[in-house]
Amino acid sequence: MRWLIDASNVIGSRPDGWWRDRAGAAERLLARLAALPGTTLSGPVECTAVVAVVEGRARGVREPDGVRLVRAAGSGDDALVQFAAEHAADDLLVVTADRGLRDRLPGGVGVAGPGWLLEELDRIDCAPPV
Repeated sequence: MRWLIDASNVIGSRPDGWWRDRAGAAERLLARLAALPGTTLSGPVECTAVVAVVEGRARGVREPDGVRLVRAAGSGDDALVQFAAEHAADDLLVVTADRGLRDRLPGGVGVAGPGWLLEELDRIDCAPPV
């Protein structure tokens, strides 16, 4: 299953000071996500590939091995919905807590929240750098 990550939404779900360095917070999340392809998390949910949508100041971050970046020229939500529509026939899991965004996704696309993702990253010890 390919995972499509709403990076800003996941980053913003934990009050860890991310607002002081948005690009740095995105880089830390992406480094954690790079460990996911080829793993099976609780559910069980297999991760075959990770795609992360980045926007704003995070658009300039480096793309780590194992994560494909979609660099939103405008709205990250619009870029995510467009990617989901283009890949709706794939086995796709979107990670976001944004209800408005969830309502815009094509039917049949799986959805999970950022809390679940971050707990799974913690569980498999993909700890953020300190």
